[in-house]
Amino acid sequence: MAEPPRSGTQKLTLMALLTAMALGIFMLEAQLPSPVPIPGVKLGLANIITLTAMLLLGRKEAGAVLAVRILMSAMFAGSPSTLIFSAVGGTFAYLVMCVLTALIPEKRLWVTSAIAAVAHNAGQLLASIWVVKTPTLWVYAPILAVSGLITGVFTGLAAMYLIRALRRLRR
Repeated sequence: MAEPPRSGTQKLTLMALLTAMALGIFMLEAQLPSPVPIPGVKLGLANIITLTAMLLLGRKEAGAVLAVRILMSAMFAGSPSTLIFSAVGGTFAYLVMCVLTALIPEKRLWVTSAIAAVAHNAGQLLASIWVVKTPTLWVYAPILAVSGLITGVFTGLAAMYLIRALRRLRR
């Protein structure tokens, strides 16, 4: 973990900045067309910020950044169902990140990210089955697992490079 901010004000400021960045990335990504014509498949670029917050600030702070981003993104670009899907998927991914960042070295953050992305997709799939009451949606599970692995590796690598750059700036 990086050296934490020196004061509560610095920590709060960094959390606010990371939340704003995550929300901006989410809103930008919401404007992009889906890379494939399958419901639920997206890049998940805002997760770069969640991973960064977890490694720079800690689990609790990353959870707060994620929760505020989910609430604000549902307010600005979503609906009640968007909030449910994002909250369940985000919670699944967050819990996986909490466990794996303690077990997997930081230089393998892309592994943590890939597994968390699959967990996110599984959570969203469970939520969608619950909301629309259509168990046949499980047919999307293999596609969502593969897309989660691919996008998770990408977001994990991006988070690794962002964390390295931020640490260099601090020196």
